[in-house]
Amino acid sequence: MQSVWTVSDSDGTPFTPLVVLELASDANEEAIKWLLSRIRDKEENGGAELLVEQLLGGGDGGEKGNPNVFLVGSSLRRLLHGAEDVGLFKEFNDGSMRGFTYSNRDNFRDFQDDGEGFLSVAECQYIIKHELDTLRAKDEANVPGYPKAKLYPGKSIIRRLQSKSILIQVFPLHDKEELKRLSFSWYKKVKLSFQPLDVIRHYFGEGLALYFGFLEYFTLAMVPMALIGVPYYLWDWEDYDKYVLFAVFNLVWSTVFLEAWKRSSASLAYGWGTLSRKKAFEEPRAGFHGVLGFNPVTGREEPVYPNSRRQLRIYLVSVPFVVLCLYLAFCIMMVYFDMEVWALALYELEPGFWTGLFLFVPSIIYAVVIEVLNLLYRYAAEFLTDWENHRLESSYQNHLVLKVLVFNFFNCFASLFYIAFVMQDMVLLRQSLATLLITSQILNQIMEAFLPYWLQRRRNKKAHRRLKKALAGERPQELPLPQQVQLEADMCTYLGTFDDYLEQFLLFGYVSLFSCVYPLAAVLVVLNNITEVYSDAFKMCNVFKRPFADPASNIGVWQLAFETMSVIAVVTNCGLIGLSPQVKAYFPDSDTQLILLVVCVEHLLLAFKFILAFVIPDVPKQIQIKLARLEFESLEALKKKKILETSGPLRNEEEKRCH
Repeated sequence: MQSVWTVSDSDGTPFTPLVVLELASDANEEAIKWLLSRIRDKEENGGAELLVEQLLGGGDGGEKGNPNVFLVGSSLRRLLHGAEDVGLFKEFNDGSMRGFTYSNRDNFRDFQDDGEGFLSVAECQYIIKHELDTLRAKDEANVPGYPKAKLYPGKSIIRRLQSKSILIQVFPLHDKEELKRLSFSWYKKVKLSFQPLDVIRHYFGEGLALYFGFLEYFTLAMVPMALIGVPYYLWDWEDYDKYVLFAVFNLVWSTVFLEAWKRSSASLAYGWGTLSRKKAFEEPRAGFHGVLGFNPVTGREEPVYPNSRRQLRIYLVSVPFVVLCLYLAFCIMMVYFDMEVWALALYELEPGFWTGLFLFVPSIIYAVVIEVLNLLYRYAAEFLTDWENHRLESSYQNHLVLKVLVFNFFNCFASLFYIAFVMQDMVLLRQSLATLLITSQILNQIMEAFLPYWLQRRRNKKAHRRLKKALAGERPQELPLPQQVQLEADMCTYLGTFDDYLEQFLLFGYVSLFSCVYPLAAVLVVLNNITEVYSDAFKMCNVFKRPFADPASNIGVWQLAFETMSVIAVVTNCGLIGLSPQVKAYFPDSDTQLILLVVCVEHLLLAFKFILAFVIPDVPKQIQIKLARLEFESLEALKKKKILETSGPLRNEEEKRCH
């Protein structure tokens, strides 16, 4: 745990600032003192037992900063005990991954002397966040100084302060030296090599490292598709008989890729200690509200909201709204087809270069409209999911993902399905797929790479200009701590990997569903993802606040989303094979026989897909053995502990009888 900055707590204890707490500038003084005392108080008294100090000198260049900004750190001993509380897994001396215990600390491989450097900065910040989140109200009726901010015994204090806008934000600080090393090895040098996933995990945590691992794996898996697609495209692709073989390859590829990724993610998660880590008990969301009731699991009072009322909101409001949005997207799609007919009629009336280019205009406009609709719908979906008032964050995320995926899938792919299976126009299908894919990638690169880069350069120049003015014209190489905290506080908040996985999900759909009619789709996606790695890496290091680590063991609900897409891809590609002139030639007089054949082949391929998924284990054999051995040793240790506990009293009784 290294940092160039050190501050002192109120009792003079020096510590490294790891986390920033920013309260409202007009926060009540009584509430601030109460919160700080609870953070500093001993753990046995219900406190977090952390070190905290006010940030001084936040304003610069004549500007007055928020005075209610506080730096939070911890003693090493408290962090080590916290590592045990959160169930952190570390490498044992025998090479296995085991849950860390403070009493057994000397038997862990990297633990030396007093344990300095044993925990990464990301792990330390995660532990501090956990301790802050588990600060609970005791006998306080309300937040001091805020009579309307009611508190219930056992209620999370931090979540309550956030829901009442008393606490503005909590974020971890960047480690400038470590960030420089990560940036240099990750994106500052353009090179053909794997990403430093272990270093990314060490700095940002497992959740983000798994996303970049998936992005890398997906890109590499598409290289064979791209290499096969280029010659397919160059060798007179107007002959659509050729796409049958490519469609068959597509089916096998999508299944093998996802099964292989599950094994790869399991290996990564085991090495990072999250595969067998027990999930922490999930607390209610900060935005959850209801009447005060009793939780039978925790035995604490907390807000309760009837599930029947939530279900009514979902089925009577959210579902009809989603259906209405799908209908709106369908109407816009039909307008797009009218524009296509108009552009084609114009070209046939006056064939030429400009009218030929004009044929692509409807697809470009439609692609832009799709992106705008996806963005607007995302805001509506978040509002509706908030309004549904889900108790747990996991439930909130699942409902939000479902809403967004259904609409995005329909909005992005409905026109392609319509062209393929209703119009049965393979030339228009290829043109539309190419235009939609290229336009969406250009828009994404503008929004995700160029715009954040420009905004961050502008923000950095502004911060250095203010500091230069405050220091009487001297230009500092590094920002002092108050100005660095202010700079990071003004950065955009990273909202998680949702949008990143959603983008890859849609790209996977373009490749797995329709790339057999446009083989260059895989090439475009490979090129997009290469630039995506560098743009996302730059944003994480320079544009966003540092996120707290997420101890993920897999990519969660997105694995199911990709697998569902691969099942749809089987049906789609079988349908495209059935529409090919080569296959139709075998059934010149009977469409019924052709349909039955396609359905039979589709069922056989789905059966093959599920058998393949069953045969290929999700977790490699050697890791299964290590996990089983660890479970066996845990059970044996538990047996010995019980024997000692029961034999102790018996031995004492025998000794008394002897005397």
